[in-house]
Amino acid sequence: MGSGAPVPSRVDHTSRLASLALVIRIQHITVDSHSPYELARFWSTVTGWPISAEDTPDSDEVLLEPPDKALPELLFVTVAEDRPKNSWHLDLMPLSGSRDEEVERLLAAGATLVADHRVPDGRGWVVLADPEGNQFCIERGESERG
Repeated sequence: MGSGAPVPSRVDHTSRLASLALVIRIQHITVDSHSPYELARFWSTVTGWPISAEDTPDSDEVLLEPPDKALPELLFVTVAEDRPKNSWHLDLMPLSGSRDEEVERLLAAGATLVADHRVPDGRGWVVLADPEGNQFCIERGESERG
């Protein structure tokens, strides 16, 4: 602004983060459920992650195991009471294929359409709900991003 002072540049936090020691790891993302095995089956279809071999349709807790142990596991637990609408949600991005192809795949797997926020220029997202009403979003796929 005429003062001759250098303009601060954007800080690159990547190298700084790499030097920090982790103090906590997210072990699970836990989802309350009336039917944890059925809900885990749905999310197994969404993510491609297998249900733990230790879990059965009668289990009170059902675990999805990610292929990379650095990722948090998805844990579905039995609750008897009604739950309010989830106060968090996942935004998912297809690694292969398009957003629209992924939406069609998940609708066929049992998801329901909640809201469609796609716009003519290709941006936007789609809100879906799993079989128990937990909402999640499908964003543009990796190949669709410029």
